[in-house]
Amino acid sequence: MLRSLWSSASGMIAQQTNLDVVSHNLANVNTTGYKKRRADFQDLLYQIDRQPGTPVDPNSTIPTGVQVGLGTRVVGTPSFMTEGNLQVTDNPMDWAVAGEHGYFQVTMPDGNIGYTRAGSWQVDGDGQVVNHEGLLLEPAIIVPEDAVQIMLSNDGTISVQLAGQTATQEIGQLELARFINPAGLLAVGSNLFLETDASGAPILAEPGADGMSEVRQGILEMSNVQVVDEMVGMIIAQRAYEANSKGVQTADDLLRIANGLKR
Repeated sequence: MLRSLWSSASGMIAQQTNLDVVSHNLANVNTTGYKKRRADFQDLLYQIDRQPGTPVDPNSTIPTGVQVGLGTRVVGTPSFMTEGNLQVTDNPMDWAVAGEHGYFQVTMPDGNIGYTRAGSWQVDGDGQVVNHEGLLLEPAIIVPEDAVQIMLSNDGTISVQLAGQTATQEIGQLELARFINPAGLLAVGSNLFLETDASGAPILAEPGADGMSEVRQGILEMSNVQVVDEMVGMIIAQRAYEANSKGVQTADDLLRIANGLKR
């Protein structure tokens, strides 16, 4: 069987995965805090018919040899953790990390900590600050029932103004997490990431301290997906898929010719 048939087939499979990644990016172009992904490829095993450097006489060697590759595969879909565009909402419960270094923390149902860049928060019936899934902000913040205004400073200090009072009252301090390798975080959906061995342990600090980015109130970080880049990537994936399909067709034609040979 021709090696080109399987090499082209591996290219089609890889480009199909590439298109899946591009489509996922486009689907989340308006998802708050979403980080785009990219498909990374790797060439496969080589069959070496002639080893480079093989001596042909005492004074010379083969300069290049004969090495035939066996296709490609997708080996990773890393995230780009660059900051997305900031959108002013004037909603006091919309918070944004103003920079690349920092993730909000939430308590997952199993007790583990999840990490997110999506800063759209709500106050539940018990006065707890939660996200859209009802997951508690970590450290927990309790808003008093008679609070008429919530204020977040750039350093993460959370204060409220109570009914009938002019002075503000501090109710908590926001804490962010950052990672040595944020691309190694595990995406679990709902704008959430989990710590892995690849990401390293979280480094915790208040906003603006120890290399952590500051936070802003009344602002949301949008997706960092650029539609034009993804459309170009889609075209490239489509053309690469077509080219590999031509390789399959050509290999099939060669096999047909070989099967049609007669003595």
